[in-house]
Amino acid sequence: MKNQILLSAILSLVTIFSSCKKETEECQLDEDILNTDLELRIVRLENDFFSAKTSEEFSYLFENHPYFAEKYLLTSNYPSKEDLAAELLATHQDTLMRELYDEVMIHYPDVTVLEKDLSNAFKYIKHYFPEFKVPKVYTFVSGFSSDLYIDEEMIVIGLDYFLPADHRFQAPDLPDYIAKRYEAKYIVPMIVTAISSVYNKTDLKQNSLVAEMIYYGKAYHFTKAILPCTPDEFIIGYSSEEVAACFDNEVLIWSYFVENDLLFETNPFEIRKYTGEAPSTVEISPDAPGRVGRWLGWNIVDDYQFNNNVPLKELMEESDTEKIFKLSGYKPRP
Repeated sequence: MKNQILLSAILSLVTIFSSCKKETEECQLDEDILNTDLELRIVRLENDFFSAKTSEEFSYLFENHPYFAEKYLLTSNYPSKEDLAAELLATHQDTLMRELYDEVMIHYPDVTVLEKDLSNAFKYIKHYFPEFKVPKVYTFVSGFSSDLYIDEEMIVIGLDYFLPADHRFQAPDLPDYIAKRYEAKYIVPMIVTAISSVYNKTDLKQNSLVAEMIYYGKAYHFTKAILPCTPDEFIIGYSSEEVAACFDNEVLIWSYFVENDLLFETNPFEIRKYTGEAPSTVEISPDAPGRVGRWLGWNIVDDYQFNNNVPLKELMEESDTEKIFKLSGYKPRP
């Protein structure tokens, strides 16, 4: 209780100017990696679909983009492609959908910056994982039915989800504490973190809180390695104030986990309190951000990599979470 009261007080007072161990004043991407020959062109499918005027034109788009039609539009769920075409035609003629499309085009008249940032990220992934195959990348306006679709062959970015936070169009199914992460600057980190799961061989059958913490820690470590100049807040989805507060209170956060014997907890309901989506980790403090277990896991993984000089590929392939935890030598920064 004493620690909780103290933590709450400090978290309430901490400012953005607090120190943060992971950020550097200047950052430059590796030119040798950027000079890699890699071709990426984002296809803006929303333009083709919203300009289609007949069911026949939609059917032509299905034929022209068969994988998109099968995996994203789920053509197999419809009696026929003609039925899907008719449904899409009616949807895209809806007044609100047309307004949503127009707003997306105002805020994303082009995707040049997104294309460059994603291309650089893919070059970094291919540097560390030569077997990585560059997927096709599309943008789309889904009517808030899908934010990101990602598999090894294709990425679809639902740009309607990534309008400014104060825009009148907002995804109806997202609580505020999650919606704040849906802006343009989060798109590439979200994609890279999702891709990390392909290489993250963490053995979650170990079924403990520390195993789940390390799984997420490896995901964020991967994302930071691929996007070294991206601030931590865009990777983990905290505000800069929350990141700074966590580092300022790292000793107290760690003490709470240790004193309550949480690290090897196996109850999934208890685990979710510290790694699941939530506006705050109220068990520690109402002011502690949600998912603080993931943030702590990131620090543990960083220390494991640093103290053992482990290459990224080897780190991601390590499945033994207890080994990572024990060899990390992790200690909170006073």
